[in-house]
Amino acid sequence: MSAEATRVSPEWLALREPADAEARSRDLAESLERALPASGPRVIHDLGCGSGAMGRWLAPLLAGPQHWVLHDRDTDLLALAAAGVPGPAADGAPVTVEAACTDIVWMHAPDLAGATLITASALLDLLTVEELDRLAGLCVGAGCPILLTLSVVGRVELAPADPLDPCVAAAFDAHQRRPTRRGRLLGPDAVDLAVEAFRGRGAEVLVRPSPWRLGPAHRALTAEWFTGWVAAACEQEIELAGRCGPYARRRLRQAGAGELAVSVGHADLLVLP
Repeated sequence: MSAEATRVSPEWLALREPADAEARSRDLAESLERALPASGPRVIHDLGCGSGAMGRWLAPLLAGPQHWVLHDRDTDLLALAAAGVPGPAADGAPVTVEAACTDIVWMHAPDLAGATLITASALLDLLTVEELDRLAGLCVGAGCPILLTLSVVGRVELAPADPLDPCVAAAFDAHQRRPTRRGRLLGPDAVDLAVEAFRGRGAEVLVRPSPWRLGPAHRALTAEWFTGWVAAACEQEIELAGRCGPYARRRLRQAGAGELAVSVGHADLLVLP
């Protein structure tokens, strides 16, 4: 992302990777396999790759030799991703990687030369409308399928329910749409706007839900996600801070005891030229 973006910690990425893998749409991965060329090496550009989790999930689902080009502006994360080589492919074919230190907001067509697939994860909601439009044009111009996973859609459900849940959820969504020096972030509006941007360029777009479903097996992730969720909401709506202390302590006790179930809505998109 651009220089204004907050750095994502490797610890957070490692914590969420299993839940991400469970959530991503296998249906779209199967449709993607059918859309890719039947022969020849597959050159896959992963935009904002982070720790490389997308490759570790997708490479074993696709057949044939694969070369992943990992794009991120965080050199520490790039090194981590390059060290965690995904694969092998579904048929045992080799998977190779290369790292490219790239600010994806300012990519150009030559950066995607030779791509047979473009991927990204948890990215669209962090863009502005101008950045999304530019990225959509660049990716469609590459003439290959595009798989975009885990974009938030603004639906969060906690069980058991609490009267404060809707207030925190609304403030969090507003925080995700906050203005920045780059422009207003898309947050939960990103999926609908991305569909419009890609279809407006003549591409076919398939959309599937990919929610996190967190329960007793995800206690650490649930607690970490909830802490960040409440903190962002209170940053957006200062008056919430005085009301959220007992609420947060109660919820974190529930999470630690395995008594809190959370559904965090996301969507995956497969764009076909």
